[in-house]
Amino acid sequence: MSTINWAPLCELIHSHQKFLLSCHVRPDADALGSELALACFLRELGKDVRIINPSAHPRSMDFLVQEHEVRYVGDGVSTSEFEWAEVHIVLDTSAWSQLPGLANFYRKTDSKKVIIDHHVSSDSLGADEYKDVTSPATGCLVYDLGCALNCSLNPEIATLLYAAIATDTGWFRFPSTTAYTMQIIGELIKAGAEPHQIYELLYEQNNLPQLKLMGRVLGQVQTDFDGLLAYTVVSCEDFSATGTTPVDTEGLVNYCLTLAGTQAAFIAVEQRSRQVKISFRSRTAWDVSKVAESFGGGGHRQASGAMLNGPLTSAVTKVLGKFREMFDTLEK
Repeated sequence: MSTINWAPLCELIHSHQKFLLSCHVRPDADALGSELALACFLRELGKDVRIINPSAHPRSMDFLVQEHEVRYVGDGVSTSEFEWAEVHIVLDTSAWSQLPGLANFYRKTDSKKVIIDHHVSSDSLGADEYKDVTSPATGCLVYDLGCALNCSLNPEIATLLYAAIATDTGWFRFPSTTAYTMQIIGELIKAGAEPHQIYELLYEQNNLPQLKLMGRVLGQVQTDFDGLLAYTVVSCEDFSATGTTPVDTEGLVNYCLTLAGTQAAFIAVEQRSRQVKISFRSRTAWDVSKVAESFGGGGHRQASGAMLNGPLTSAVTKVLGKFREMFDTLEK
């Protein structure tokens, strides 16, 4: 169980009515699932809730949203919608770089600010932080908060939290998975989460263009440092050739870690803006959050990300240079 003392946040929730929830840019299932589950808990308590994120979620997560209204910056959101909130809760990040566009609105309001997060990387967002970097997922923290609020579970909330926790633990493969993690999962299944269905909806809904993109991406995998590092790149040309978009690269970096002997991996994805999004993964002693932080990004020891300026080849060269520094340090 988390060591967080939830009593002050419970008191804050009970004493306010209007809540705005946000998560990080390009939300993953932990961010989106945690956010929506918290919205359900707050509405059970009779609270008014709005959800506004920095960017839209991937299509594969549409089933999580269902009847919820999730808006994003650039979709006609105005300052008044942020000023409406008495409490603004940001989930699954505590870094300014993960709140593009939204950060400007966030800074201008007088609402009470709260962070619920489990990432190591952190900035001072001027908020009350409810943070546990040992937690495998923000979904676990939201589950604990729901228990502290004496809220009930139902199939919808169970599905949201199961998706959040399962994805951020690599479907329970990562070392962050604990006996308590599985205890939570057991309660979610009892409440109506269906693991086989959630996995199918998240990972088995690819279309033909996505499979063709996967083929191109895997065909470009390279290794370095005697096979300890595996990486691949995705260019705008790859998207044009396959009829896909950057969001369709979600999860592809994990295939690089399936190579025997690899200890770290990354994927470099060229954006329409010609910036390059880097997603890092690692095992054991390779702390990729340090690499991400060196480029203004962040995350976990074993799963992090950053955005670099292009061109693509230059970004990859810079990242390989940072891995060389890490490799040399580990060899000493």
